[in-house]
Amino acid sequence: MGSIEKINLLINKMNEELRIKIAETVYKAGEGHLPSSFSIIDIIATLYGRFLKYDAKNPEWDGRDYFILSKGHGCVALYVILEKYGFISEKDLQNQCKYGGILGGHPDYTKVPGVEVSAGSLGHGVVTAMGIALGLKIKDKKNKVIALIGDGESNEGTVWETALVAPNLKLGNFCIIIDNNKSTEQILPIPHMKQKWEAFGWEVYEVDGHSEEELITALNKLSFDYESKPKVVIANTIKGKGVSFMEGHGPWHHKVPTEEELKKIREELSNG
Repeated sequence: MGSIEKINLLINKMNEELRIKIAETVYKAGEGHLPSSFSIIDIIATLYGRFLKYDAKNPEWDGRDYFILSKGHGCVALYVILEKYGFISEKDLQNQCKYGGILGGHPDYTKVPGVEVSAGSLGHGVVTAMGIALGLKIKDKKNKVIALIGDGESNEGTVWETALVAPNLKLGNFCIIIDNNKSTEQILPIPHMKQKWEAFGWEVYEVDGHSEEELITALNKLSFDYESKPKVVIANTIKGKGVSFMEGHGPWHHKVPTEEELKKIREELSNG
C-alpha cells in the first residue's frame, strides 16, 4: 500500500470517529439531524484541517477566514470540529441542548466561539455570508468567506438572489459549497445545477464531497482575489454516509437513535 493510500485510510478512520462522536452527541442531547451532519462532516473536516485560517484561542482574530454553516440543522458536524480544534470543550458537547449549555439545535453566534452566523432558517446564512464578503471587500481585507448550503436549501429565493448579486458585486472572496446529498430530488429537483450557477456568472467545480483529496484539490484551485468570480463547489454526498440503515432518505432525517441503534451505528462505522 502506497503512502497516499495510507493517508486516505487514516483520514477515513478519523472522519468515521467524528461520525461516531456526532451520533453519541445527538443521542445524549435527544435532538439533532444525524444524516445531514454525516453528509457534511468530511467537508467541514477538510476546511478546518487543511484550508481555513483561524485562531481557536482568539475566534475574533481579524485575519481569520469566515466559515458560515447556512444549513444550520447540520450543526452537530460543526460542533465536533470546533471541539476537535479547541474552540469549545468536550463538556460543551456533552451539554448540547441541556439547560445552561451553549450548544443548541442550530448554531448561535452569540454563544458559540467560532460560529460566525446564527443559522437554521434556510437561505439566511448564505445571504449573510455574502454581506460579510461585501464588507470585507469594502475594507480591502484579504479574508476568505465560505458558506455551506444544502441542495434543498438551494430552492430558497435568497440563494438565487445571492447567485445574481454576488457576481454583480464582483465578490471574488466568496465561495459557496453545496452539500448535494439529493435531499431536494424527492420534492423539487434542481437539474443541471452546475450549468445554472455558471449561467449566473460563478466559477463552478463539482467533486466527491466525501473525498478529502478532491475537496482540497478544488479549494486550492480557487483564487479569492477581487478580480475573480465568486465560486461554487458542488460536493456530491450521501445523506447518512457510512451507516447502511441511515443512508438516503426516510425516517432518519430528524430521528434520535435508541441505545441499540447507537450500538449498531458504532459497529458499522468502526468496521467501515
